[in-house]
Amino acid sequence: MSSRIRVVVAKPGLDGHDRGAKVVARALRDAGMEVIYTGLHQTPEQIVETAIQEDADAVGLSVLSGAHMTLFRRVLELLTERDARDIVVFGGGIIPDADIPELEQLGVAKIFTPGATTQSIVEWVRQNVAQPVG
Repeated sequence: MSSRIRVVVAKPGLDGHDRGAKVVARALRDAGMEVIYTGLHQTPEQIVETAIQEDADAVGLSVLSGAHMTLFRRVLELLTERDARDIVVFGGGIIPDADIPELEQLGVAKIFTPGATTQSIVEWVRQNVAQPVG
């Protein structure tokens, strides 16, 4: 039996719009990945705890609220504190191009901006998240 890539899709902070996150979660699931969607209004602590408990290979964060710098940074800090930096963090949403290099310096592997196709996200995850050995 082969293991599937496990991805936690999360909506951190107070942002109440999750259509995009649900579309991405469904695309990843339809591509054969195991997806755990955390729902709205998750704290970075809740997201990291879920990722560790679910033995996730990646965490996809969707942020539309403008709090992306704070929220991504905190998730990465918590993953480091929990010795879980092997979990790949990627994200998307309304994130200004000017903020993307700083997010990448923090350790975010990829940012998908509006207009990214679900196929491009699926392909990126397949190519950049280690396939577990089953």
